[in-house]
Amino acid sequence: MSAVLSEAPRVGASKRRVTFKKVLDNVGVRILLIVMSILFLIPLYWTVVTALKQDQELAVYPPTLIPHVWAWENFSKALDIMPYGTYFMNSVLITSLNIIGALISGMLVAYGFACINWPGRDKVFYVVLATIFLPTPITLIPLFDMFASLGWVNTYLPLVVPAFFGSSFNVFLLRQFLLQIPREMMEAARIDGANELQILFRVVFPMARPALAVVAILVGIGVWNDFMGPLIYIQDDSLRPLAIGLQFFQSAHDIQYNLLMAASLMVLVPVIIFFLFFQRHFIKGVVVGSIK
Repeated sequence: MSAVLSEAPRVGASKRRVTFKKVLDNVGVRILLIVMSILFLIPLYWTVVTALKQDQELAVYPPTLIPHVWAWENFSKALDIMPYGTYFMNSVLITSLNIIGALISGMLVAYGFACINWPGRDKVFYVVLATIFLPTPITLIPLFDMFASLGWVNTYLPLVVPAFFGSSFNVFLLRQFLLQIPREMMEAARIDGANELQILFRVVFPMARPALAVVAILVGIGVWNDFMGPLIYIQDDSLRPLAIGLQFFQSAHDIQYNLLMAASLMVLVPVIIFFLFFQRHFIKGVVVGSIK
């Protein structure tokens, strides 16, 4: 009896140490996350501050953390220099077509790798996956020669058509998600007489919305911010997207940093709204897709 009583304080002390260690770990993690969040927000904060400064305040040293005079007119000046409406619609068109192409092609290929058994399936998947490590600069010249021979230069086709042929990363992400779907549901649909396309669009597609949202966000942000593609293939000013339009604020002798930052914010806001709209599906898709 005395031995049992003597062990009780030790157990209580051990539990207190474990609880204190958990609290300490949680506090440490939270502090680290706060510090990292601040580091990531500093560039955005500086962009906003610079966009609201007057020209003479840009040359002040040390730089001011808060503008002395809030120059909201910088946004209207930026709109006067850059045809924002035209470039915005061009970016929306290119981004929308890329998202549609990525979702259709990625879903079809991922379904073939995850839900249909055929000889050599896994080996072919590993070959497709290996193309992720292929550096983009290696393919720039061959692709430009091919698109030029097709007469696609100075059109949106080089920026849109590749999205309809699948991306290895999108295929990988969607495949990992589709592996979580119970096979019994697909087998039941096959027994009922459904073909593979019917199973894909009526059974699998509705369940894969979180993963599709992840692909849509990643593709949308990547295409919206793409500078190299439009710079290479688009020559007509009326066809250029917003990412290219920012060069209007740079010249050989001067860069209007406050107007450039104001225009950059107007380019960034649609992306933030797009992400916030799909944020819940994005987090769910990343968590579920990374399980297996």
